[in-house]
Amino acid sequence: MSDADRHPELSRRFGALSRAEAVLVENIGIGHFDRLGSLPVEGDPDRLVRAELIRALLLGGDGLPKMHEKGIRLSGAWIKGILDLEGCRIPHDIGLLDCRFDAPPVLRSAVVDTVSFDGSVLPGLAADRVDARGDILMRSAQISGPIALRGARIGGDFALDGAELTHADDRAVSAERIAIRGGALFRGTRVLGTIALPGAKIGGDLDFVGAHVERHDGPAIEADAVQIGGDLILRRVEVTGRISAVSARIDGDADASGAGLWAPGEIALNLNRSEVDGAFFLRHEAVIDGALSLSGATLGAIVDEAACWPKPGDLLLNRCRYGGFLGAPVGAKERLDWLSRQDPSRWGEDFWPQPYEQLARVLAEMGHQEDKRSVLIAKERLQRQARIRRARRWPRKAVLWMSDRLLWVTTGYGRLPLLALVWILVFWLLGGFYYAWLERTNALRPNSPVVLRSPEWVLCGVPQGQTLFLPSIGQEREGRALPGQAQLACFKEQPEAAAYPKFSALMLSADMIFPGLGSGQKDFWSPDTRITAGYFGKLYAYFQTLAGLGLGLLAVAGFSGIVRSD
Repeated sequence: MSDADRHPELSRRFGALSRAEAVLVENIGIGHFDRLGSLPVEGDPDRLVRAELIRALLLGGDGLPKMHEKGIRLSGAWIKGILDLEGCRIPHDIGLLDCRFDAPPVLRSAVVDTVSFDGSVLPGLAADRVDARGDILMRSAQISGPIALRGARIGGDFALDGAELTHADDRAVSAERIAIRGGALFRGTRVLGTIALPGAKIGGDLDFVGAHVERHDGPAIEADAVQIGGDLILRRVEVTGRISAVSARIDGDADASGAGLWAPGEIALNLNRSEVDGAFFLRHEAVIDGALSLSGATLGAIVDEAACWPKPGDLLLNRCRYGGFLGAPVGAKERLDWLSRQDPSRWGEDFWPQPYEQLARVLAEMGHQEDKRSVLIAKERLQRQARIRRARRWPRKAVLWMSDRLLWVTTGYGRLPLLALVWILVFWLLGGFYYAWLERTNALRPNSPVVLRSPEWVLCGVPQGQTLFLPSIGQEREGRALPGQAQLACFKEQPEAAAYPKFSALMLSADMIFPGLGSGQKDFWSPDTRITAGYFGKLYAYFQTLAGLGLGLLAVAGFSGIVRSD
């Protein structure tokens, strides 16, 4: 019996069927996979299947063959015309594999089960607001126009693994606000155009492993405000153009291991204000030619390699928070090199202190206290340099510069308060050596007014054989100094000097630095300003007093945190 005899309504509506159509109608009720062959050439009459016939079979009706529960399962057909299923309710799978389409299939607002165009050639897909209770599969397909899935809902996966999408200078995939219960899979996909998924909700992974995406005058991947229940996977991708995932919410990892991202002069990967519960991966020879922006992002951890960091000026970490480093450099030297790749001036600011505070906090939590201190010192130095640059008048710049240098040398900007005590120790030892040398060169003198007026001291300043009138006793006496003998040396030989306190260079130096120490050396001995070396010794004593007071105050301020900028 012919198809016309068995299905008169079919014959009335469609006339004579092609060989491919006859095969489709013959098997529509038994669920066989109708393989007509490999991908057909356009215009092959033996492979022709009219889109209106497929629509009629899917929708069914009186006089039409009843479809098997498995739905349409056809491969190798040339589908002529527009497969228009807009607004239709089709409780069957649609499997049109390795087919060539004349026009983009239309699934707008349709309710379907699984739709598969694997291996097919399509000029696009119009499926805004489609409700697919199963998957939408376009694996290894060749699509030369836009795929529109705005507001769509997919109960399974949206898979374009190995597909080739071409819609240059425009969006190859427009899937704003799409809701996917499974994963969005672009593994090995080659795209000339933009993949746009802003506001998407994806229950599984957003997977671009091995994908190649190219867009020269716009964003290559738009995923702002996307919600991903699994991972954002960019492993081994090659992307020419920007990747934007601003305000994304990722329950798993964001993995850019081995990625090649090229957007010179622009932000190649933008994760601003994103939340990643897992780790951010940047390793395995990943290359970013452009900026990596993590400003305001919250990351569970960072797993990276120094060789994969962006070039200087291409890293943005302002307000980025992360829990730690896993399998990554944690030394202050390496991480300060990491932070130095920021250039706030490029983005209209002078300095970002938060990245240094965050790094110090993480290093402290990981037990690297010395590295934490080094990071905070670097932060103080750079922040103070920025403050000097902001100053408008040069006198203020000069004052700030000198005060900053003083704080750096003496207390490490308040982060090394014990350094002030080290300087005090240095000045004390230097004073001890200097005063000991003054004593050996007889450039000291008693510091007691009584002794300075006593005959034994005054007469030691006069050579033997000469006389000097002493008003204190109203008599003239002969000098006591031997030829060439210094006054101090002569005084020490006098019996009256035996009761005078012995000289101690270190205690005199300590008395100069801490006037209230109370050892008495400062009250009994002093550099002799009549001698050049003693004159400079007196100046050094004044310096010691001021330095002791200043360094002591700085040490206290450093311990209390007063001199820090935080």
